[in-house]
Amino acid sequence: MKNYYSILGVTPDSSNAEIKLAYRKLARKYHPDVNPQGAEMFKDISEAYATLSDAKKRLQYDTINGFFKSNTKTEQKTSAKKAQSEYKKTQTTEKKTHSDINKKTKEEFSKKINEMFEEFGKKSKPVPKRGTDIYEEITLTVNDCITGCERIINVLHTAQCPHCKGRKFINGTKCPKCNGTGEKSEHRKITVKIPQNIKNGTKLRIPQEGNTGENGGKNGDLYLKIKIEPDKNSKIENMTYNVPISPYEAVLGCNISIPVSDGNISLKIPPKTHTGQKFRLAGQGVNKNGKSGDLIVIVHIEIPSVLSDDEIKLYEKLKKLSSQNIRENIWLK
Repeated sequence: MKNYYSILGVTPDSSNAEIKLAYRKLARKYHPDVNPQGAEMFKDISEAYATLSDAKKRLQYDTINGFFKSNTKTEQKTSAKKAQSEYKKTQTTEKKTHSDINKKTKEEFSKKINEMFEEFGKKSKPVPKRGTDIYEEITLTVNDCITGCERIINVLHTAQCPHCKGRKFINGTKCPKCNGTGEKSEHRKITVKIPQNIKNGTKLRIPQEGNTGENGGKNGDLYLKIKIEPDKNSKIENMTYNVPISPYEAVLGCNISIPVSDGNISLKIPPKTHTGQKFRLAGQGVNKNGKSGDLIVIVHIEIPSVLSDDEIKLYEKLKKLSSQNIRENIWLK
C-alpha cells in the first residue's frame, strides 16, 4: 500500500488546506506538460490527493493502514510549518516553469490540471474474480461404488487473509497473519454423496466448494477423481441393478432409462419379458478388481399399489380372455 502522506510531503496531522497546498505545488512541478519525466509521479500525487482530500476515504485509509493524528499541538504546528516552508521553496521553481509553457494560457493550464485530477481521482471498482478450482482424489471400495455412499473429505482451501484483506502489507510491513502472501489456508470438511455404479477415474464436480473468489466473485469448484481399490476377497464379478417394470411393459415391451456413472443409458425391454430376466450392459459397471466391467440389469414385474376402477376392469377382462394355465407344469408334492 502506497504511503499517500509521504507522496504529498505531509503528515497525518495535516489539515485539508495543507494537503491542498502540497498537491498544487507538486502538480505544477510534475505535470507531464512541464516535466515529461514526472508522469508517474504526477499519477501518484493525484491518487494520493483523491484519497486524502475526501473525509470518508481518508478515514478509511488511515484506519486500514494505522495512521493516527497526534495529540500534541506542537507536532501539528511543526507539520503545518513544514508544509508552508516546502510550498515557499517551490515559488521560485514555478516562475521558471512558466517560461516553458508560454504557449498555453493560465486558464488552459488550470483546466488541464482539473481534468487530470478528475481522471486519476476516480477510484475504479474492483473487478470480481472467480476463485480457482480444487482437484482431489478419493479412494473407494468396489462395494462403495456399486451401492453408493457418503464420504467426509478434508479439503485445503485458500481464502483472502481476513487481517490485511489481501493487501499483503500493513503500515509498510508484511502482514503478520499471512506473512505478506495476502492469503490464508485452512482445512474444511465436506460431505460428498457418491452415486451408485460409479466407475474408476470418474470426476465428480461439487459446485462452489473450491477456493474463495475475490472482490465478491464466485467460489471455484471442487473436482473429485474416483479411484477404486481392488478387493481380492470380493466375489462380485460384475455390477447388478434391479429395476421394476409394469405388467404391460413386460407384455408389450418398452425402453427404460438405466442410470450409469456418466449419465443414463437406454435399455430395450423386448415383448413377453418375465420377472428375473437379465440384460447385460457391457462396460457400464465395475468388477471386483476395480476395473471396468459389465452391468447386469435384472427386471422385476411389479403391480402398482394403487389401481383405478378402469384398470381393475381391464384385468378382469384379461382374466376371461386368458386360456393358458401358467402353473400346469409345476410338480406338486
